[in-house]
Amino acid sequence: MRAYLPLMFGSNSINLLKAELKKINIRYALSSAMYGEMLLEDILPEVSKAGCECIDIWCKVHGNQREQIASMGYEKAKILFDRNNVSPAIFTRYPLGPFGLQEEIKTISKFFDVKVVVCGTTGPSEVKGKKAKKAVANFLEKMKPHVAVAQEAGVKIAVENHSSQFLYHPDALRYFGELNKNSHLGIAFAPHHLHKFAADIPKLIRELGNKNIPFMYFQEHSEGMYKKSSKAIEMKQMPGYGGALNYKSILSSLDHIEYRGYCEIFMHPVPRGIPILPKKEQVTDAILRSKNYINTLMS
Repeated sequence: MRAYLPLMFGSNSINLLKAELKKINIRYALSSAMYGEMLLEDILPEVSKAGCECIDIWCKVHGNQREQIASMGYEKAKILFDRNNVSPAIFTRYPLGPFGLQEEIKTISKFFDVKVVVCGTTGPSEVKGKKAKKAVANFLEKMKPHVAVAQEAGVKIAVENHSSQFLYHPDALRYFGELNKNSHLGIAFAPHHLHKFAADIPKLIRELGNKNIPFMYFQEHSEGMYKKSSKAIEMKQMPGYGGALNYKSILSSLDHIEYRGYCEIFMHPVPRGIPILPKKEQVTDAILRSKNYINTLMS
């Protein structure tokens, strides 16, 4: 599989920062969506092969592993996870939205040691300045009862800085960091949605700090996210496949804030819901290649 695509490192990835970056401990999560709708029993052995700490369970339309859990029953699913020594520490639940997570958190935390639930946001689209501050303040107020449920369950809600939503512009992210006071609510930090503000990414990570980022993606923007493209273009979303995102500066910022959250190597295939490569071994090997690339950036 390592010969599946030519190895291409973005020119900015290694050379822009001259300073040495020490080896940092990255807590990797494996996204079930990378395997499309493959069976959980087939995906779970790949978690250790990919050197990941846990699995992130996705639902339709990106995967269907959450639906598989519901279909087989939670007690049977727990046996399956335990047998494979895998923790379903993260659940990505975009269809529920930030205000529809209460029952989900209560249900999954009853059976599994869940740490993070990921979703999007709502509200006005891509606001900045004072409008961003108002949108963030309103959102934090509305989230209080939902965060209270998460806190009781020992879970963190991570809302993504997604395009076309209010938590998109760097202003909104900075106001979130300033106004958020609850450690059970944070950001699912997505560099691929900040491609218009790429130069701001390292500084934003430092400004938000470890307390506001329980989860982040190692993914960058590519036209292959949204339309059918060559596999080489589609794979540029992943570290080490020829993209331009300066991962060394990102790693330096994560080191600076003593980051303890989860990182997930990720990409979107077209159409959604298919594995990023045909075979599970190819998917795992592609993730390992990205991890190896990240390792080359650290001394």
